[in-house]
Amino acid sequence: MPAPENSGTSAIPQLLNRLRMRQVALMLAVGEQGTLRKASSELGMTQPAATKMIQELELALGQRLFERVGRGQKLTPAGLSVLGHFRGMRGSVEAMTRELSELRQGSAGRLSVGTIMAPSPTLLTRAVIALKQAYPLLSVNITMDTSDRLLELLREGTLDLAIGRLRDEHRQDFTFTPLTNEALALVVGVHHPLRGLARVHFSRLLAFPWILQPVGSPMREVLDQEFRMLQVPPPRGLIETASILTTTDLIDKTDMIAVMPQSIADTYAAHGLLHVLPCHIQHKMEAFGSITGIDRPLSEAGQFFLQALHRPEPPVGF
Repeated sequence: MPAPENSGTSAIPQLLNRLRMRQVALMLAVGEQGTLRKASSELGMTQPAATKMIQELELALGQRLFERVGRGQKLTPAGLSVLGHFRGMRGSVEAMTRELSELRQGSAGRLSVGTIMAPSPTLLTRAVIALKQAYPLLSVNITMDTSDRLLELLREGTLDLAIGRLRDEHRQDFTFTPLTNEALALVVGVHHPLRGLARVHFSRLLAFPWILQPVGSPMREVLDQEFRMLQVPPPRGLIETASILTTTDLIDKTDMIAVMPQSIADTYAAHGLLHVLPCHIQHKMEAFGSITGIDRPLSEAGQFFLQALHRPEPPVGF
């Protein structure tokens, strides 16, 4: 496979001239269908035509994208890399289409933000208020999920930016600006037997049933560290859920113990929906922050939102 005539950024204009959207669509179809044969059928192409198109793409990129395995073919590491970038391109086109649709309908555009739970009642709310003051006709979509899922949506172009955590293996694809650490709180219902105590030892909580986030989530990892440090076994018969609504409903109707971000717990406690136990969790979660794609510039409204999110003083309300 010959290498491109130029390397680095000097080859980009030439590559853009040789790259065709039909090739992008074919690679995306391979990613969805699993084989070149099924992908070509989905796009209404003959397999020889699809093979020729892939060969032209390989020639333009200077990398072999497929390798033969038995009677079939599979993507090479280079092919998987190209597929990932093409998915990002599709996400950018989808984001552009949504924004153009909003503008056509008389709106001032759209901003899609993803977030984990912790910033929701504090940093996120303040930034959204500031954003709506500056862009009153802007449509804002807010998605709440775990950090790993938010990164997928950001990579696909479903989100313009996210607030969450970024592991080291993803830092080459995103820009991460830390905001703050996330303290955790142990919470119970307002009628729980431990509610009136001035201090509660952690070991005493193990006599009650627990609700924790699923295994693998950052919050669960922190609690597992706490159990190991105290040399106590994790609670048996757990209920595992990432839903705050389900958690608050369960502790309201039972004597269960739950864990949630301190910012969420304080907000719910202020409204009399739960009680924060006087029991300190020593371990803390990694800092969360704003996450944006390296190769996807933000709109003017997106840049304003980021500035408001990182602004130390809270914006003035409506």
